[in-house]
Formats: sequence, structure tokens, C-alpha cells
Amino acid sequence: MHVHLKFFPGTLAAVSEEAIVASWRHLLAQHAATWCALERELGDKHGLGPSEFEVLDRMVEDGEHQYRVQELADAVHLSQSALSRLIARLERAGLVSRAICDRDRRGVFVCITADGRARHAAALPTHRAVLSSTLG
Repeated sequence: MHVHLKFFPGTLAAVSEEAIVASWRHLLAQHAATWCALERELGDKHGLGPSEFEVLDRMVEDGEHQYRVQELADAVHLSQSALSRLIARLERAGLVSRAICDRDRRGVFVCITADGRARHAAALPTHRAVLSSTLG
């Protein structure tokens, strides 16, 4: 059973509890199928996990040179500690670098490298194809 619901403020009372639960379960199933496909395809073809790709994608998409760790954590829905571990993996792979903020010595910036941009560009069609096939 596929339930596609759009929720708008003030309309939840009109939607049955069963429909909400069905919609939630459908969303979880879509997420799991998409995540597994992204893990397989991005990992096999590009050596990236879905979260690693998402960090690179956000950095390229926004066009900024550097990002604060907290900004990236908020954008990719990871805790700051999980993102720090992910950034460490990307840094070891040469895809990003870290720098201390000149104005605030406590602040850490993450910068995408040329290799990071190249890996992202190579993986982008794979990522979008997976999204299209699982969500389209």
C-alpha cells in the first residue's frame, strides 16, 4: 500500500492515525531503499558513502570556499561528532582540508580540495541516477 500524503498546518486532525503511520512507514521504506542503493553504487563506483557524498555535494552546491563544521552538520543532519569523524575520513582521502579560523581560534573551517571537487563531479551522475530510480 503506497500512501502519499501532504501535510499542511491545521490539517493533521483530518488525517487518520492509520494513514499517518502508513505514510511514516512508506517514508522509512523509501529512505532505506534509497540509502542502501546509494551505499552500494557510490561505494562501489566512487569509494564514497552517502553522507560523505552529501557533504561534498553541499560544499560544491553552495559554491563557498570554506564551511564551519557546525554549518555542515546542520545541513547534512549529522551530529557534530559524527560529522567530525566523517570529515577526518574525507581529509585522509585528500578530499577536504581543515583550517583554523583566523578571527576565532576555536572555529574550524572545512575546505573542499581539487580532488574533492573531481571525486564529487565523477560521483554526481551516479548519485542522481540512484535518486531518480528510487524516488522518481
